[in-house]
Amino acid sequence: MPTDAEAPLRLMLPLILLLVLASAGLWLAGPALMQRWRRARVRRQPFPPGWRAVLRERMPAFARLPADVQVRLKKHAQVLLAEVPFIGCGGLVVNDEMRVLVAVQASLLLLGRGDGGFEGLSQVLVYPGAFVVERTHTQPDGTLRDERQALSGESWQQGQVVLSWDDVLAGAADPEDGRNVVIHEFAHRLDQATGTANGAPGFAPGAGSAAQRRQWARVFSAEFEALQQRLARGEIGLIDSYAATNAAEFFAVTTELFFERPEALAAAHPALHEQLRGFHGVDPRQWRAVTPDLRPRADT
Repeated sequence: MPTDAEAPLRLMLPLILLLVLASAGLWLAGPALMQRWRRARVRRQPFPPGWRAVLRERMPAFARLPADVQVRLKKHAQVLLAEVPFIGCGGLVVNDEMRVLVAVQASLLLLGRGDGGFEGLSQVLVYPGAFVVERTHTQPDGTLRDERQALSGESWQQGQVVLSWDDVLAGAADPEDGRNVVIHEFAHRLDQATGTANGAPGFAPGAGSAAQRRQWARVFSAEFEALQQRLARGEIGLIDSYAATNAAEFFAVTTELFFERPEALAAAHPALHEQLRGFHGVDPRQWRAVTPDLRPRADT
């Protein structure tokens, strides 16, 4: 039978247990809560005038976007620039022009992903122009062969995105040619967020049912096979032949088309366009008829 001294302690045990559980929950959720707090603080900051000048000079398509899309892009870019270091390679000294132009183009892929970012992205490496890498390839007879390749961009599983500044500029200058190295490589980054790039990227948190994922797999498999068959017949279509390299490249190349030539993609490959629209959570076709407004905005 409990003594009078033991009774208060027994009454306090449930409260102590609740406090311990609450403390454990806060400890586990702490990093995510801190990240949201830091990102919200960054988004409240004004977009520097010098950065706006970069977009006016280097990214003509930006002024044609709806005002709300412009603001969201800039807020995403500010968070990316606050969290991810940019490192110059091959003698290049990275400046704000380079950082801003890359970040805003990359942020197109975040417009439909809430307040999320490119999870797992650790660094952006920028070369002056095309950079050379060495790869070992297996020949048909099973032997290995070392080859040197000149690339405009790469996304590494370890968390780095590598870009050629010349190609970054070219992609921003012509927003309707269907080629954009920043969009391409950051599409790979989305694909790599849950593992090796395989053309089946994870949907945004809380989105994408099992049925949607199955539909994605059916459509992408059929479109990928159809592309390979067209190329085997010597036919040239909207989707670049590089997309036939593997499923990961197919996703990255078609994502470039989705943002740069959405009407053409929707007309030629409606099922594919619909899957990309669902994944990215936006429809760039709705941005096309906007009248440019070049007036400076006080909130940006």
